[in-house]
Amino acid sequence: MANQKQVIVVIPAYEPSDELLTLIQEIRSQTPFKVIIVDDGSGSRYAPIFEEARLDAYVIGYKDNEGKGSALKTAFSYILKRYEEAIIVTADSDGQHRVKDIVAIAEAAKQHPEALVLGIRSFDKQVPVRSRFGNKITSFIFQLSSGIKIKDTQTGLRAFDGKALNYLLKIPGNRYEYEMNMLMNWAKDQKEIYEKPIETIYRNENSSSHFHPVKDYFQIYKEIIKFSCSSLIAFLADYILYALLIVLTNSLPINLSIGISNVGARIMSAILNYNLNRKFVFKSDNNVLKTALQYAALAAGILVLNTLLLTLLVHTCITNQFVAKIVVELVLFIISCTVQKQIIFKKAEKIGEGR
Repeated sequence: MANQKQVIVVIPAYEPSDELLTLIQEIRSQTPFKVIIVDDGSGSRYAPIFEEARLDAYVIGYKDNEGKGSALKTAFSYILKRYEEAIIVTADSDGQHRVKDIVAIAEAAKQHPEALVLGIRSFDKQVPVRSRFGNKITSFIFQLSSGIKIKDTQTGLRAFDGKALNYLLKIPGNRYEYEMNMLMNWAKDQKEIYEKPIETIYRNENSSSHFHPVKDYFQIYKEIIKFSCSSLIAFLADYILYALLIVLTNSLPINLSIGISNVGARIMSAILNYNLNRKFVFKSDNNVLKTALQYAALAAGILVLNTLLLTLLVHTCITNQFVAKIVVELVLFIISCTVQKQIIFKKAEKIGEGR
C-alpha cells in the first residue's frame, strides 16, 4: 500500500549550522521517517556537526563541494540501491522547514504518487526582498517557458514517490540549477505538479544561504537565457529586414507590401535562428535534415499566423506597422519556444522512469 511506504528525508548540507542538528532531532523525535544527510564537501571545520548528526541520521559525504544537485543525486542513488519502495522528501539544512510541513508534504506525495509535490511558501512583505524578487522572476520565466504557473519555483521542500528516482537521476545539473531543471523536465513531460502551502520561515534575512545571485541565477536560467538571446538576434534581423523591405515596397498596395516584407524577412531570420538554436542553445545531435524539416514546418506555420495577425492588427486596432510587428512577435514567441524545446531539439533519448 502506498501509505505504508517508508518516508526518507534527504537533506543536502554545505557548511551547516546547528540548525541542521535541531531539524534532524525534531524529525526523529516526531516521526518514524529515516533521514539521509549529504555532506557536500563542507570540510574538516564542520566535521563535528556531521559526527553528531550520525546519532540520528545516515550521513553520506565527499571531499570537494560539488553543488546541491550533486548532493541530491548522491542521496537518490543511495536510496535507489537500497529501498524498493519509498516516499522521498527533500528539505533544506538551514531551519527553514518545519517538521509539520515535512510530514504534510510526505502525506501529499502518498496521496498523489504520480506527482512532484512542492512546498509553496507565501511571499509577503516579511520575506527578504532578494528572495521575493528572485522567486517572482523565476516563476515568470518558468511560466513563459513551460506554460505552467507555479507560485514557488525555488522551494527546497519537495516530495515524490521513489519510482521517479531513475527519472530524476537523468536530469542534468549539479548545482542550484538542478532544482529548476527538475521542474522544467517534469513540466515538459506533462507530469503532475502538486502545490502544498507551507509555513514561510527566513532566519536572519536568509543570511545562511550559499546561493550566489549572479552565478547561480545564470546556471538556473542558462538555457532560457541562451534561447532568448538566439530569439532576440533572429528578431532583430527579422525586424531590420522587414523595415527595409517595407521601405523598398511602399509603392505597392499595403497588403502586398506587408506580405512580401514579412515573408522575406521571416525566411532569412528563420535560417539564422535554426542554426543558432541547433548549434549553441540546445546543442542538438538529432538528424539535421529531420530537425530542419520540423523547424521549417514550424516556421511556415508561424509565418502564416504571423502574417494574418499582422494584417489584422494593421487594419483594426494598431495602424502603425512597426508597433504591430512587435506585438505579434511577442505573442508568437511562447509558441515557438515551446515547440522547439519539447519537439524539434528534444534530446534523442527521452528521459523516463525506467518502468
